[in-house]
Parts: sequence; structure tokens; C-alpha cells
Amino acid sequence: MKSNMMRYKGYRASISYDSEDRIFVGEVFGIKDFLNFHGRSIEELENAFHDCIENYLSICKEIGKNPEKEFSGTFNIRIAPVLHEKAAEYAASNSITLNQVVSMAIESYLRKQLKA
Repeated sequence: MKSNMMRYKGYRASISYDSEDRIFVGEVFGIKDFLNFHGRSIEELENAFHDCIENYLSICKEIGKNPEKEFSGTFNIRIAPVLHEKAAEYAASNSITLNQVVSMAIESYLRKQLKA
């Protein structure tokens, strides 16, 4: 299966190609800290990604900061007030939380998308 993502030590990065500079560029996602790296070959890119994560973990340790973990499970969304109201009504009438409604909606959407 083709992918434009790399994984290392619980972190993921999306990969793109910069045709102007003729390099692969990676950006770690799922955390607030901005981490990126690049390489001219896949091997160089993988090494740069590993170095990027190792440096991040080392700096966090040095300054006494807990390294961010990918996807804490908490995020803010902005939706139309009418949709917010309908979701809240659904939650209340089904004795579940608004968070559960949002989670169920996302799961349902992704299930349909992944089948397509």
C-alpha cells in the first residue's frame, strides 16, 4: 500500500516533494510543536526524521518539558449553531454526551469513507 507518511517512536510525519528545491520534506503532525525535516533520498529522509524525533525528545528532557504525544483525544470544533443545537438535543434525548455524539458521527463518517 502506498503512503505519504512515516512513523517513528509513536510520531508520524507527512511527506511531500518540493520540486523547486528537489527535496523530500517531512512534517511531524498531531502535536503542537513544529517539527520538520528534509532529505534528497528516502534513506536521507528517514534518517532526518529519526534525528528530528531524537533531538525533540532530547531537548524536551533537557528543559524539563514532557514531550507532546500524538492525538490526545481532545480538540475543539466549530460548527453551525443549528447543528450544535441538534447534536445536543440528540445527546440529551438518548442519554449520552455531546462528545459521544461527535465521536459516533466521526466513526460513522470514516467507516463510510474507508469503504469507498
